Amino acid sequence: MKENFQLKVSDILQRKHFENAMVVAGAEGLHHIVKWVHVVEVKNIRNLLSGQELILSTGVAWQEDHLFFTMVEQLIENQAAGLCIELGTYLTEIPSEVIEIANQHHFPIIAFQQEVPFVEITQDIHSLMINQQYRMISDLENYSQSLNKRLLSIETYEDILQFIFSSLDVQIIFRLRNQEYEFVPEINGNDQKALIKELEGAKAGINRQFAYAPIYLFGQEYAELYLFSPELPISEFDLLILDRTATALAQHLLRDLYVEEKKRVEEFEWLQGWLDGEHSEEGINEYLLEQGFKPKTSDAVVLIAKVSALKEKSSQDVTYLKLLFRSVFEQNGFAVFSVEKRNSLVFILLNNRTKKNLKERIKKAIESIHESEFMKKQNTAKMFIGTGRFVESLCKLHKSYFTAKETVRIHQEMTKKELYTFYEDLHLYRLISQINKHIDLQELVLEYLQPVIQYDQKYNGKLLETLKAYLECNGSKQETSNRLFIVRQTLYHRLQKLENLLGPDFMEHEKRVAIEFMILVNDYLAPSGQKKEFKAR
Repeated sequence: MKENFQLKVSDILQRKHFENAMVVAGAEGLHHIVKWVHVVEVKNIRNLLSGQELILSTGVAWQEDHLFFTMVEQLIENQAAGLCIELGTYLTEIPSEVIEIANQHHFPIIAFQQEVPFVEITQDIHSLMINQQYRMISDLENYSQSLNKRLLSIETYEDILQFIFSSLDVQIIFRLRNQEYEFVPEINGNDQKALIKELEGAKAGINRQFAYAPIYLFGQEYAELYLFSPELPISEFDLLILDRTATALAQHLLRDLYVEEKKRVEEFEWLQGWLDGEHSEEGINEYLLEQGFKPKTSDAVVLIAKVSALKEKSSQDVTYLKLLFRSVFEQNGFAVFSVEKRNSLVFILLNNRTKKNLKERIKKAIESIHESEFMKKQNTAKMFIGTGRFVESLCKLHKSYFTAKETVRIHQEMTKKELYTFYEDLHLYRLISQINKHIDLQELVLEYLQPVIQYDQKYNGKLLETLKAYLECNGSKQETSNRLFIVRQTLYHRLQKLENLLGPDFMEHEKRVAIEFMILVNDYLAPSGQKKEFKAR
């Protein structure tokens, strides 16, 4: 398996028809990798090569020294592996300036002292390459099968790293997100620092001694896997093995996360007590230390994720959804605890960064979850996230939980359905919710808006929509007509109707504020089924 599937110029010199061949220049480049063999008898080949080709030629088109020199320049520029030239028929010697530039760039030039059959040479080398490719595919399949079998019994990802090292015999470098680099085999500290520095530099450009495979979980980079080969360039076989191993690591790491998430179910009772305000700050800190968490701040907030048809989902889907939330929010600077309810998931977020951009980071995480492949596949599932008050003490988390539940309840009453809502952004809706518990708001709405509502119902009109837009645009007729996509004349007609129904003073300060408030109340009450009562009166 450790056989390196890379054919070098020096290997080809051991093949048939090369017994009498001489290396006349560029001997230091005999380690060049050969990926194909071409016979070339033209003057310009700059656009015909892709790199690492071995060129065979009689030199019939390069009999003049400057043409020969130009041709070798093109070969070097296009990173050809070397040049095999037949002497005697068209050329008798290699010009000195050609030898000089070949030595300068370590570009091998091999001379045949007599006529050789180029057809047999290409057939022999290409057959060798095809056989190597076949062995590579066979070994790759054997590696994949062995690795898949081991995955059933492997306990740690370190076992996988050891397995790829034993197969390739190159330096393995691995890093989990936000953790230190690991090396297989282990090397001393100074060598580690030097290699990390070299690795970071290789990321910025092409370096054939390094190969890199990101390991993604939940659509985000969770770990990094590198190969480092100081003696030979990374081969195609190495890259294929790297890709298979990265996939295996992703499966193993996901399995570990899944098992870990299952264990967290046992924490439900304690976390529920925390949400209900039953624990002291000392007890909370003790619990967090036992779990390996040491938050940098005492800032916390509770999120409630309402996902439609959550109860009907399989336990695997629910566990995966919790893992998705955890991964994304951790990426955005939060320690995460979760509690599963009947048709919702409750998340406790502990801020692990400065308080700056706290709200923006939560928004970013929610939108990332919403755009994830997992959520896109849930065609019928709809998600809403209610965020409670931000608290600055871990023992006051129950206040955030209570306001998160209030946010969800108010959202269910609102006409406009957003992906997420923050308790602190509800403003007047919080006031409406409290008033509605003690007063029949329907009567107040009818007192102010009944003429408009009845007109729209009778004539299928849009006066209420126009009134709302006109108020939101602060009485600007041009802005209102643009928002409603109607001409000014139509707007003037509707405003005249509103004035007839509500009175000419409907835009005066106190009455305008009351009408705006009642529009919000109407929006709040409408989804709950009370709109039908408006129609019945």
